[in-house]
Amino acid sequence: MSDGGAGDLDGLWLFDGVCNFCSGSVQLALKLDRKGEIRFTPLQSPFGRAIAARYGLDLENPDSFLFFDRGRPLEASEAVLALARRLGPPWSFAGVLRIVPRRARDAAYGLLARNRYRLMGRKDACMVPTPQVRARFVLDPPPGWV
Repeated sequence: MSDGGAGDLDGLWLFDGVCNFCSGSVQLALKLDRKGEIRFTPLQSPFGRAIAARYGLDLENPDSFLFFDRGRPLEASEAVLALARRLGPPWSFAGVLRIVPRRARDAAYGLLARNRYRLMGRKDACMVPTPQVRARFVLDPPPGWV
């Protein structure tokens, strides 16, 4: 991760670490990602805050997460579909949802994102990864990433 470009972040998922829905989604991805290519950083970590600032996410009210796919920072429904593709079959078949206009997909995503705390609650602190998956979490910016 030399220059901090989006290509260096391939497969990184920036998520809201205090959101129960988001943390549950990360736990699910950890189980489903058989290749182990997806890495994670909570928005509340030093690296997460740096990424959010660089890509314009509101730290106080994050309405989306970011997933970096092949050098592109994606959010909302595009991020969900790219993430599903990376998980492989049967999850990758969610790509058929691309036939739904992006505006409609993003509206549905936005409805869930705005209500995620109300639906699933939130924690006072970020989830702590187990020792078995700790290597897949990036909490501090790598040297030279500013």
